[in-house]
Amino acid sequence: MLYNQKVQDLFLKPHNLGEIKDADGVGEVGNAKCGDIMKIWIKVDSRKNVLKEIKFKTFGCAAAIATSSIITDMAMGKTLEEAEQITNQDVAEELEGLPPAKMHCSNLAADALKKAITDYKQKKGGLDSSEEEKEAETEKISGHINKKMTISEVIENHPKVIETLLQFGFHCVGCQMSSVETLEEGAQKHGIDIDEMVDVLNGVIN
Repeated sequence: MLYNQKVQDLFLKPHNLGEIKDADGVGEVGNAKCGDIMKIWIKVDSRKNVLKEIKFKTFGCAAAIATSSIITDMAMGKTLEEAEQITNQDVAEELEGLPPAKMHCSNLAADALKKAITDYKQKKGGLDSSEEEKEAETEKISGHINKKMTISEVIENHPKVIETLLQFGFHCVGCQMSSVETLEEGAQKHGIDIDEMVDVLNGVIN
């Protein structure tokens, strides 16, 4: 698989590699079964509400490491709100392009950063259930699939994932139950790792 020079450079010499022992927030996404695991640590200047330090560790391919590296550069010095607005498309554009089969890595990088920020807010008591619901709704609007979406919502917005859902054992696709059952509920019923499945589904739509 061909990567451009910027992706290759960040793979060989990634920025902000490592971890923060006394991190204010930590976000982890991915699953060893699908090959990519990303973990991001953040330190926050609470007075200015900005990210003052970001580190990452990633187990995965060149694209996974490059996207993890570039998003730490992009988010450094930004307010939490600005950092949360960084999308997978922003990451891919900053890298000057990714192979289509590797676009899911930019999703993972953006999600890992958002999870770290969410973790920080939860520790500070600044994220209530209504904000969590709002985040899930924002993900849905932005095109990401998340575990709180009903099966019918996923199919309506991303019909090409139907075959993948069937492979995971979701034979309720199209039935009445799919309109009320979330991906998370279905995964529990079928004994499926929900995080892995969501990663795979987002990889299919990108």
